[in-house]
Amino acid sequence: MEIRQLKTFCTLASTCSFNQTAELLSYVPSTITMQIKSLEEELGVKLLDRLGKRVVLTDAGQQFLPYATKILNDVEEAKCISSQQGELAGTVVIGADEVLCAYLLPSLFKRFRAEYPGVRLLFRPLSGQELKTSLREGQADVVFVLDEPVTSKDLHSEFLKDETFQLVVSSDHVLASRSALVIDDFHKQHFLLTEKNCSYRTYFDQALLKKGADALTELEFHSVEAIKQCAVAGLGIALLPEMALKKELSEAELVALPWDLSEICFSAQMLWHREKWLSPSMTAFIQVAKNELQ
Repeated sequence: MEIRQLKTFCTLASTCSFNQTAELLSYVPSTITMQIKSLEEELGVKLLDRLGKRVVLTDAGQQFLPYATKILNDVEEAKCISSQQGELAGTVVIGADEVLCAYLLPSLFKRFRAEYPGVRLLFRPLSGQELKTSLREGQADVVFVLDEPVTSKDLHSEFLKDETFQLVVSSDHVLASRSALVIDDFHKQHFLLTEKNCSYRTYFDQALLKKGADALTELEFHSVEAIKQCAVAGLGIALLPEMALKKELSEAELVALPWDLSEICFSAQMLWHREKWLSPSMTAFIQVAKNELQ
């Protein structure tokens, strides 16, 4: 079993793509295939399944991943202890949902790349509980969440910023010019919302039910951009964090409704596992994130 095989396997588990893994590791795709096949033969189990263009870990692959990740972390730690000279290098695996990736993290990635060009950032788009699970299973080093304050025995949470939410509609929507709203004004209106497993969506549903709303007429989306564009087109009322709405509100493509959403008290937070060894590259990333985002 070789370190390069383990690195290839862990990278492939993150990207779920042979081509992307080959590009990140500067191999040709056939080399990735050969290394994984050799590793599977040595272990005597199948680690991966190919489903079309995507790669999915088998049960054996899921069980093997934390061990492979730990071995690579130990190797990186040993290298750092034996040699503290030269330009900082290594890889930091980051996870975040779509909103934070699109509207909070680009400035951080730009600044970190400028300060530490030798460190590779590997980004994994995840959502909901997947973000915390990725830390616990060793598939990510640092994740960013938009949620209630996270309190956990095994995860460290670093507060970054509070985030407010808005209900928005197109400028020609029937409710756009209203200076005040009551719950009955939402009757027969269409809501454009994220999926039900989204934390702030859950709070919104509960808040409306407390105010006596009937079941919502809703359209669910995976994409925040899709929600915004449908709202701009006049298809309904969108619930979104304010960080995603600055451009559309300033250009009057969308109008914020006068509805109190103070019950949705969420903040952007950076998480990492308390028991994980903080490599120099990971430590540098965390510090730059604090400086840039707090």
